[in-house]
Amino acid sequence: MSQQNRSPELKRGLKARHLSMIAIGGSIGTGVFLASGASISEAGPGGALVAYLAIGIMVYFLMTSLGEMATFMPVAGSFSTYAGRFVDPALGFAMGWNYWYNWAITIAVELSAGSLIMDYWFPHSPSILWSALFLLLMFGLNALSVKGYGESEYWFSFIKVATVIIFIVIGLLMIFGIMGGEAIGFKNFTINDAPFHHGWLGILSVFMIAGFSFQGTELVGVAAGESENPRKNVPKAIRQVFWRILLFYALAILVMGLVLPYTNPNLVGGDVNQIAKSPFTIIFEKAGLAFAASVMNAVILTSVLSAGNSGMYASTRMLWQMAKEGKAPKLFAKVNRRGVPVFALLLTTAVGAVAFLASLVGQGKIYIWLLNASGLSGFIAWLGIAISHYRFRRAYVAQGRDLNHLVYRAKWFPFGPLFALVLCVIVIVGQNYQAFTGNTIDWNGILVSYIGLPLFILLWLGYKWVKKTKVIPLKEVDLESNGE
Repeated sequence: MSQQNRSPELKRGLKARHLSMIAIGGSIGTGVFLASGASISEAGPGGALVAYLAIGIMVYFLMTSLGEMATFMPVAGSFSTYAGRFVDPALGFAMGWNYWYNWAITIAVELSAGSLIMDYWFPHSPSILWSALFLLLMFGLNALSVKGYGESEYWFSFIKVATVIIFIVIGLLMIFGIMGGEAIGFKNFTINDAPFHHGWLGILSVFMIAGFSFQGTELVGVAAGESENPRKNVPKAIRQVFWRILLFYALAILVMGLVLPYTNPNLVGGDVNQIAKSPFTIIFEKAGLAFAASVMNAVILTSVLSAGNSGMYASTRMLWQMAKEGKAPKLFAKVNRRGVPVFALLLTTAVGAVAFLASLVGQGKIYIWLLNASGLSGFIAWLGIAISHYRFRRAYVAQGRDLNHLVYRAKWFPFGPLFALVLCVIVIVGQNYQAFTGNTIDWNGILVSYIGLPLFILLWLGYKWVKKTKVIPLKEVDLESNGE
């Protein structure tokens, strides 16, 4: 896409190494470092492994679906644009605003988490000071240029990846008795009712945790719009996703399950103020490594900053693209000479800051509702990717095009998107199945867990009603303008 003789546009400043690390870094976060322990405690080592593998396979199919569309049409609006072009403009509108809101609120979550982590080293310092500092840092990295975001995300991800690899190596050495005393072997897989504690219900409950852990992998689709060579770099990043899932999740969960008994009381932690209860910290300390808690605290801080940094980037680009498509005020489509959508960035930063301030007022009740409203957003985005890809491929064939001309073709079609669609629906519906299984239905629990769903439907149907949109017939799907 030529930048000459045009008003400023986004700049294609992301290199292959940036895109590859964004694909990894998007999915390695506090879900791995903290929540994985709770997964093993809930479902046992085998149950946690099955749940993470199932969600991992689903994410792999989603990424191949996204890869096929992103190489065909690399735009910053990604799946919001695809849903609007290949399914129904109303679906694209709802997905775009849903995703923007989700990541803008996530910035507030990461600011809170960052200040909690700093309490570990500076217990008497004001938390708002650290949160303001982190917000300025995230804003600065995004305001510089897309390369500023890409470079910072590359190094944040590098630290996380290195930590997981060191963890796996040390864990394997402990299993075989080379470090940390006697050989552990497979004994923790056979204690009590391991490996499948709580049976299928245990696995189902871990589906939710695993699903949240993998959220962010779709960032590679948003970043495709600013990749130097999306038709070459996006497939490369997507192809590596499967092996990353296998290495960083499955192998890490397996090592945890082998080294630590699922009955270990410390595994039930999972909050950023419980660094000592991270399975990583426990295993590093068990191996005899001093300062394990401090090191993991620093790693988890980079993870939190990475998530906030990515959240600011993704929501800014989504808002910019929606403004270009007329689904948001035109002001947000303006880009400065460095290729940064500065007004979209300012609004996103302001929403993140206001949400964070809401967490400090009146026991944070408003903030909790804001957070609950974004709870299902990631899964809704995944559902939209699966539906969009299914429709894209069918429209491509219906219009007599040759599949061999696709730069990247997702394997296992239509099984891949349909499998992802079914699993996403199961995760969304089963979000709080416990609310329905008690003696009485927990209506408050249902409202808290599912509030994001009616909000999404309201956006979708509201746009349909105002703009009178319809599902686009396959032969009328626009495959020509290529995102321009």
